[in-house]
Amino acid sequence: MRRRYGGGGGLTSSYAAPYAARMGNTVPGGGRSPFDPPIDQLVEMGGQAVDFAARFVEERYTAPNADMGDLEELLGLLGAFPPNSGRSFQDLLELVGQAAAKGFDPANPGFMAYIPGGGLYASALGDFLACVVNRYTGLARPAPALVQLEQSVLRWLCDLFGLPSSAQGLLTPGGSMSTFAALVAARGSRLGEHFLDGALYVSDEAHHSVAKAAKIAGFPADAVRVVPADEALRFDPEALGEAVRRDRAAGRRPFLVVASAGTINAGMVDPLDAVADVAERENLWLHVDAAYGGFFQLTDRGRAALRGIERADTVTLDPHKGLFLPYGTGCLLARDGATLRAAHDVAAHYLPDVTDGLPDFAAYGPELTRDFRGLRIWLPLHLHGTEAFRDALDEKLDLAYYLHQHLDALPELEVPWRPDLSLVAFRPRGGTDAECLRLLDRIHDSGRVWLSSAPIRGRVFLRACILSHRSRSERVEELAAIVQDAVSA
Repeated sequence: MRRRYGGGGGLTSSYAAPYAARMGNTVPGGGRSPFDPPIDQLVEMGGQAVDFAARFVEERYTAPNADMGDLEELLGLLGAFPPNSGRSFQDLLELVGQAAAKGFDPANPGFMAYIPGGGLYASALGDFLACVVNRYTGLARPAPALVQLEQSVLRWLCDLFGLPSSAQGLLTPGGSMSTFAALVAARGSRLGEHFLDGALYVSDEAHHSVAKAAKIAGFPADAVRVVPADEALRFDPEALGEAVRRDRAAGRRPFLVVASAGTINAGMVDPLDAVADVAERENLWLHVDAAYGGFFQLTDRGRAALRGIERADTVTLDPHKGLFLPYGTGCLLARDGATLRAAHDVAAHYLPDVTDGLPDFAAYGPELTRDFRGLRIWLPLHLHGTEAFRDALDEKLDLAYYLHQHLDALPELEVPWRPDLSLVAFRPRGGTDAECLRLLDRIHDSGRVWLSSAPIRGRVFLRACILSHRSRSERVEELAAIVQDAVSA
């Protein structure tokens, strides 16, 4: 059992007396902290910050999607060391605003490149409050009520994905950390301490974070076995089974398969039930990378597409994607919380006792010190209600279907895959990769939308991912018109 925190604070008498003698019986620096201005100044600074935030949100609808111009002078200003004497808060806010205006704008309704980040305003307020109260939630005892708040969201997520009462969730900095923690749990469960002969399986459409997690976890590069996806860009269960049998015959120990609920290039959903069948038959840990597509589980169509995800041992989610939260909000769900904990927990005498009924989040992942992430997700869910998120995600499915139908009707374009979720991939019919990228430039010249490119099956495709909560029908209809004009130019 961990020990409780030690005794009281303040200077002990054996230390205070000689210290006071050296200082002439005067201890310097008493009273209010110099970092806490008077309350009227605190209110004024808060008002300036809120005004900045409100204006920033309002300007997203007319701002450019990307701005890389006139960077040299700004980079010089931002590279300066902090001054000996402070500057005004308003001046610093203006500098932050200039910095935020440069680069990509993933909070823009026209940003449909990669996976956009919505950045809900209510979530930002939650982070502000979390930073102000500054409570430590890596362990339950220091802040049991706030840990319960965070745990309530995690239990809701476990229930959403059909996981049993033994399940436990963990909020992480993002999908990569979630995947790493899942891989470590799988390694401990299936391989034990000696694991270099282990083998894990991904399709060639999987996110590179799996290979990175394996590398950091100590596996050799050839432990990651890449199974070619089928013509629909989905994991091929038969090819998976064959790869596992070959590796076992060669003396390897297969232990993990990673399926995708929304692949990185085209947003396809692997046949999760069929992959789960192989995993069950071959005693593989099943991890589902649902960082992009997982929250479509809130919708009827999403639940149908993700059928089988409830059989996973672990699931990666990114609330900063499907719940439109700020970057740095990832999540891991584990079917058996005890197994996840066994893979990460290390006892230390200076940590406080476990609090009955509440999790010590630090025992379920790599982080001991962590920020209080619970409020940034709990506040918008309770403020807006889950129905608002379900409706927004249903809208994204509708908009992706509309865009696919519109682009597929253009004879100048090749649109080979009907979207499983909200990502549409296309390219000029019969065109070269260079022509495809020139088309992307013409689309970007509009200043209204921003897409990305990706290599799929050896050819470059353009991809539009509709997931920002600000991407509504008007902007997607505008995108369709811009693409139509660009292919006709």
